[in-house]
Amino acid sequence: MRILLTNDDGIHAPGLEVLEKLARQFSDDIWIVAPAEEQSGAGHSLTLNRPVRLRQYDERRFAVSGTPTDAVMMALRKVLPGKPDLILSGVNRGANLGDDVTYSGTVSAAIEGALAGIPSIALSQVYAKEGMGDDVPFAAAEAWGAKVLARLLDAPFAPRTLVNVNFPALPAHDVHGIRVVRQGFHDYARGSLVEGTDPRGYQYYWFGLHGIEQTPGHASDLEAIQDGYVSVTPLQLDLTHEGSLGELATRFAG
Repeated sequence: MRILLTNDDGIHAPGLEVLEKLARQFSDDIWIVAPAEEQSGAGHSLTLNRPVRLRQYDERRFAVSGTPTDAVMMALRKVLPGKPDLILSGVNRGANLGDDVTYSGTVSAAIEGALAGIPSIALSQVYAKEGMGDDVPFAAAEAWGAKVLARLLDAPFAPRTLVNVNFPALPAHDVHGIRVVRQGFHDYARGSLVEGTDPRGYQYYWFGLHGIEQTPGHASDLEAIQDGYVSVTPLQLDLTHEGSLGELATRFAG
């Protein structure tokens, strides 16, 4: 099995080391193509206004001067000798839950893989509090990652779908298990904006991080993580709202 690894935290991120250890439990044919620097929040963006550069670290490890989407595209079109059997993105430092997946470079790298018809999985490690920097513990991902992947490797992936996995912010022995759940939705009004003044006296703004909210039914990825479970969520790329097609069609008929 040929496996492509990527992320949005950058080629030197500790979560990528965790992901490589997990992947090597299933294959020796591992390729790494990741952004040269952190690209958190890049979403499914593609670099179009400047050239993308490729740096090789060893035979199967490369850095791309762009977004996670750039990294996957470069891997598939330039770097790898053939199409991979699987794409793993992560392990992200921080949660990718609910509708925040639309901002996520980690999930977007898996989206790019899904668009190419390759089974793709995004993996993220939730952490308990702000300001942890490189001290974020990946113990839950390290202990539970292979258990999750083992059940997904031979699973059928419907066209244009991917799987989003999040590990709770707990010691490995405190994780209760694995839940397959739907995507949750945050309260959009929850956001915070941190204001400050830089050393030259100019105002700046910084988007803050936020806690987890519950959603109706208590059956989403948000609650699974809050309850101490690994969340596994299948995502689809077709954003069409089928229920609105007929109504809009009648408005434009004739």
